Amino acid sequence: MRILVVGAGAIGGYFGGRLLEKGEDVTFLVREKRKQQLEKYGLLAESVHGDMEYPEPKTIQAGEEADAFDVILLSTKAYHLEGAIKDIRPFTGDSTLILPLLNGIAHMDELTAAFGEANVLGGLCFIETTLGENGKVIQTSPVHDFVFGERSGEKTERILKLQEAFSGTKANFRLSENIEQEMWHKYLFISTLSGVTSLFRSPIGPIRDQAFGLNTVKIVLKEASAIMRGLDAPLADGIEDAQVQKIKEMGYEMKSSLQRDMEKQQAIEADHFFGYLLKKAELLDLDAPVIGAIYANLKVYEKNSL
Repeated sequence: MRILVVGAGAIGGYFGGRLLEKGEDVTFLVREKRKQQLEKYGLLAESVHGDMEYPEPKTIQAGEEADAFDVILLSTKAYHLEGAIKDIRPFTGDSTLILPLLNGIAHMDELTAAFGEANVLGGLCFIETTLGENGKVIQTSPVHDFVFGERSGEKTERILKLQEAFSGTKANFRLSENIEQEMWHKYLFISTLSGVTSLFRSPIGPIRDQAFGLNTVKIVLKEASAIMRGLDAPLADGIEDAQVQKIKEMGYEMKSSLQRDMEKQQAIEADHFFGYLLKKAELLDLDAPVIGAIYANLKVYEKNSL
């Protein structure tokens, strides 16, 4: 399969590199600065699962001509989604599969509106990775999961073909028969973790050490899950308790990526994560005061820092 990876950053560079390592036909859609970096240093990755080095990965830029790709992997931040949709449109055909790895749910409406319900798969990833010197991808934890599937849950001919292309890599590519539920579960978890760590400006350990800190975690989970259930999201029974336990088991110094972005004075996904939930809460006539406080905190940060 011809695979286009949008960006060669921390996520796209890692999973795209693993597919290259296997021998798949991978092209990276990059901007000029990243193209120059890849031409000079190559695609480099330092990983607990084995390092990678590709001197001349295939790249393409927006506006260039190319045949339609079979699948396009999207791992951009939500605030880059509109531009990414515009950039990839010329590289799509009637049967091109769009596979997003963004956190949250709001992007699914934008993608299906742009490319059609039938062309958009479900997807998510779990990985701790960042870019280091010279654009090197640095992946530091045992977890490197890439989960994908038909939103209907069916094992279609095309999804099995995609599974075959993804199999045999040194990353954990997994076909899900319940990707919609997995995406909502991750949205619930990431919203809670990023919400409380950004609100308290702290890793998760000191927050859960405080009785009122741990209680805030539980309240955010309760508010967010109530909104999601109001939207008929397929949340599992007891998911709130399971996620509280997961948060209790996380490393003491664990920070969310949103919190790290704030520390670096970078753009954040406030509207994508929390603005979306609050709009839906208003439509459902549900109160979500702690999520509202988290959102206000993030919007003040945006006004003062960006």
